[in-house]
Amino acid sequence: MKSITIKGSERESVGKVATKALRNAGAVPCVIYGGDQPVHFSAEEKAFKSLVYTPNAHTVVIELEGKSFNAILQDIQVHPVSDRILHIDFFQIFDEKEITIEVPVKIIGNSKGVMAGGDLRLNNRKLKVRALPKNLPDFIEADITGLDMGNKLYVTKVPTENFKIMHPDNTVICQVKISRAAMKAAQEAAKAAKAGPAKGKKK
Repeated sequence: MKSITIKGSERESVGKVATKALRNAGAVPCVIYGGDQPVHFSAEEKAFKSLVYTPNAHTVVIELEGKSFNAILQDIQVHPVSDRILHIDFFQIFDEKEITIEVPVKIIGNSKGVMAGGDLRLNNRKLKVRALPKNLPDFIEADITGLDMGNKLYVTKVPTENFKIMHPDNTVICQVKISRAAMKAAQEAAKAAKAGPAKGKKK
């Protein structure tokens, strides 16, 4: 999985006054959990753009004045009106410990059902996976080549090398539904077949 580096500074004061001052200065207060003790730090808001405003999943290297932490984004608080980032929680990761993270689904292949006029519906754009940090995939490939109209692709049908998908086996990734146009065409074809060949006019 790709990694993003964020440079910041450790925080000595974590009260409301200090937090408000950070935000006014264009910085985001953050904390790293998962280690021996929480690590409070701040970084410029623009440093999180490629981490937060993207559909992709990333691990994070947080550099704090000579110290380095490997982590993943755990939780984020956003202002309900301005959409500004108010606070971010990170979870520290270690090479020898498995972690669970959501990764995006990447559709590949050409579905027979879609080419025949069906509609592809993506039920899950992201899936939770569990693995060692080095084995985390950037995305999960969902091959729809074999899907005909009415077919579904389940999580059990996608390759999982060195990671585990943390969803029940009956979880649907995507499906090909019969479109209205295809359904109407099928109904008209059925009516025509039932009526039989048109009778010629009497002389």
